[in-house]
Amino acid sequence: MSSILTNNGAMVALQTLSSINKSLGDVQSQISTGLKVGSAKDNAAVFAISQVMRSDVEGFNAISDSLALGSSTLAVGADASESVGDLLNEIKGKIVSANEDNVDRTKIQDEISSLVEQIEGVVSAAQFNGLNLVDGSSDGANGYSVLSSLDRSGTGVTTSNISFDPTNTNLSTTAGTDLTTGTSPATTVTDAGTAGVVDAAASGNNTFILGDFLNLAADGSVAGAAAGALSADNVDLTAGTAQDALIAGDVVSVDLGDFQARYTVREGDVSGDITSGLRQSLVDAGVPTDDFTIATNGTDLTITNLTEVDTDISFSVERSAGGLAGLAQIDVTTDDGARSAVSSIEGFIQTTVDAQAQFGTTQKRVEIQAEFMSNLVDNFTSGIGALVDANLEQASAKLQALQVQQQLGTQALSIANQAPQSILSLFR
Repeated sequence: MSSILTNNGAMVALQTLSSINKSLGDVQSQISTGLKVGSAKDNAAVFAISQVMRSDVEGFNAISDSLALGSSTLAVGADASESVGDLLNEIKGKIVSANEDNVDRTKIQDEISSLVEQIEGVVSAAQFNGLNLVDGSSDGANGYSVLSSLDRSGTGVTTSNISFDPTNTNLSTTAGTDLTTGTSPATTVTDAGTAGVVDAAASGNNTFILGDFLNLAADGSVAGAAAGALSADNVDLTAGTAQDALIAGDVVSVDLGDFQARYTVREGDVSGDITSGLRQSLVDAGVPTDDFTIATNGTDLTITNLTEVDTDISFSVERSAGGLAGLAQIDVTTDDGARSAVSSIEGFIQTTVDAQAQFGTTQKRVEIQAEFMSNLVDNFTSGIGALVDANLEQASAKLQALQVQQQLGTQALSIANQAPQSILSLFR
């Protein structure tokens, strides 16, 4: 039956042409963008996977930057330890010469003292972006780690680090001293109550305040809270006012119940840096915020007990000995001094060799990890491409076929639209 109201042929031709045009649009999009999955509507599952992989690639790139920064930091420390080792070997030569009878030991001692000063200068200058791994300002309390990987698992995403303990690379000549008894370079205030205890909240004497740290100036004076914690090359750090103030490398500790906070003073620190570091250390140690309020105001650290239980608290400062402590005390001007200096210098050389070995081991790990991260980024990028990139050869062939189908579909629709005109001949 023919009808001028319903043209079934035209409707079929139109649907076919619409389908061809849609497919043609998809192929043209692939060719123009290079992607077969450009958005979630193209393939939601593949798109979601590719987006997660892209985010991981960004994370891997950031880790590569971290590894590069860590490598540079370690390289500076390694170079410094090698330079110190060379200078110690030179000092050893001078000491051996001083054991000869017919030499001017005073002049040799002057040369040794000059080389020791050079070592102290190298150690002090060996910093990268403000971090020094050989002067004792970073030790086990602060530690040092290089962000090395991004680990995704069924439970979430975590990061891993390459850890480095600067305690074993401390080449400072600073002598160790306990600064706890009677010489703690800070002001402590505990509300009236039991000594060494932060009282329970019910007692009303539940606050401990620590602040106003004193720092040692380069001339050996106790310069006050606003001064930087500077190393003092010409100051006897074992006596006098030197024990009443902080220098870089001193370790400040606060014990709160079973929790311990430790902070190693860095060059340039003022009171606010130290108290902020202690606060963060307490937080990292897991002190429950429901039980204690830990606050800083730029100078002081205030700990408030919110519980109904008295809690022990203590504060101390320790001046850790540098790996080359005692080097400056070598004296070859006497027979006994020259003989004992031989064994002493061997110990210092071994300390430096150990530091070089730790730097070398960690540098190798960072180097291997950096290479792995580079390969991992390449593999992830290839994987993303396999999931979402268009096959342009296939798309080109399909485009040609669809263009022919489009032309045929257009022709078929034209023929179907002309079919009703044949009905006119029946009425002539």
